[in-house]
Amino acid sequence: MASISEGAGRIMVALDFPNLEEAERLIASLQGIPCYMKVGMQLYYAEGPKVVARLKERGYKVFLDLKMHDIPNTVKGGAESITRLGVDMFNVHAAGGKRMMECALEGADKGCGGAGSAKRPLVVAVTALTSLNRTVLNQEIGIAGTVEETVIRYALLAQEAGLDGVVASPLEVPAIRKHCGPRFVTVTPGIRPAGSEPGDQSRIATPAEAVRMGADYIVVGRPVTASSNPRETLLSIIEELRIDE
Repeated sequence: MASISEGAGRIMVALDFPNLEEAERLIASLQGIPCYMKVGMQLYYAEGPKVVARLKERGYKVFLDLKMHDIPNTVKGGAESITRLGVDMFNVHAAGGKRMMECALEGADKGCGGAGSAKRPLVVAVTALTSLNRTVLNQEIGIAGTVEETVIRYALLAQEAGLDGVVASPLEVPAIRKHCGPRFVTVTPGIRPAGSEPGDQSRIATPAEAVRMGADYIVVGRPVTASSNPRETLLSIIEELRIDE
């Protein structure tokens, strides 16, 4: 059975707040639990780099979830800047193509002092957002095939570009493992503890189901952040993972 620290290290709490003051209240309530903190667009665009600095001061690992998607040189510069903040993981959109993803790695290497540095953050690619279903993918975005086929195509492209892993629904993790191998990192949003509302997510799983399917990291947002007792909720998720293992 995994320890609390091991279980907590696989959980990323999504700090989806409009300002640092609200985020700080949650962070304080979770003090001492060694989980990852995921900083997304809303909080980062409101508060900027100081959010990352505050979290690192408190000893947390940080996943900066800005989903960069631009021309290769712009992403390279963005990746260098992000790396200099000291984050432990950041992401780009696989839809930007192989060269863009390669440039993200080049920027990260430059930001931490050179290729092969132990300080380089993990760089992962977003495959298909967990809010997407086949209807949206086919009829609105114009990508043919199933969601899983699209996810696998993007995962293989990310691996070819040298990235460390991908962000994908837990439902696609077994197929990613089959095609990309066990060392390719999988980060899975769309995590909802049993009995939780799905919200705007289409492809979801419980924490234990996601880990059972092979996920390395699970992202949990509203079930924790909107809970009347976030600490108790997070500890119950960690315990669920410990029991399952």
